[in-house]
Amino acid sequence: MNIEYRLKYITPDIKLSSFDDRLFKTELMFEYHMLVWFISGETKIIQADAEYIFGPGDIFLIPRNQIATIINYPKNGQPHKAVVMHLTAEKLKQYYAANHIKPNAALSHKIRSFQKHPLLESCLASLIPYFEMQDNFPEDIASLKITEAITILRKVDKEIDGILGNFEEPGKADLISFMEKNFMFNMSMEKFSYLTGRSLSSFKRDFKKTFHTTPQKWLTQKRLELAHYQFTEKKKKPVDVYFEVGFENLSHFSHAFRKHFGYSPASVVNGKA
Repeated sequence: MNIEYRLKYITPDIKLSSFDDRLFKTELMFEYHMLVWFISGETKIIQADAEYIFGPGDIFLIPRNQIATIINYPKNGQPHKAVVMHLTAEKLKQYYAANHIKPNAALSHKIRSFQKHPLLESCLASLIPYFEMQDNFPEDIASLKITEAITILRKVDKEIDGILGNFEEPGKADLISFMEKNFMFNMSMEKFSYLTGRSLSSFKRDFKKTFHTTPQKWLTQKRLELAHYQFTEKKKKPVDVYFEVGFENLSHFSHAFRKHFGYSPASVVNGKA
């Protein structure tokens, strides 16, 4: 797919992204909280138990250590364009220590939307002129902008401290429940192992013991079964399904589907299987 994509950082933690082609899809594990202000286009975010669609003017926070499928679309003749601010653990620890705040940690994987809040929009919109600068963005100003964003978040969301102030790493998760919930995300084995609180070798060993097969074989089967369900029960088309169930391209998906079931995705969609 030929994608016209531009990404400009003014600091490692503040960026402006723009997608001009039909769509861009990726799976991500968020290593830090991401505050996003949408300028134009549309984004669909698919998590294991929730789905979100955001458009121009929307502002939302994606908590860290989550996995999701992100699908970015240009829309109404406008590119998909957004300002993204990373709220790193290092910056948040500095903020809470400096302000003598000891938040109660709360585990949350839900994306938080701020309904085009004027204070947050003003904070993030003020970054736009800096993307046109030829000189380096002063680090002290960048730090002030991130501090401003954190302060506003704390004012508009009384529960946000429990998320931003939670610096715990993932604990050892129940492998069956975690994998059944997240198999459709096309993540590396290293990331799956991290999110289940295991080393890579421990993850593979525990997986073999639990499921009696390799992670890749199990993931492929689960994704193909989900695709079959989407065709028969949801009446979706292959082009709308393959990337939502963890495949990178339609050709690879179609080949794997035919090999597993003995007939093509089109046969199921057309009621001939």
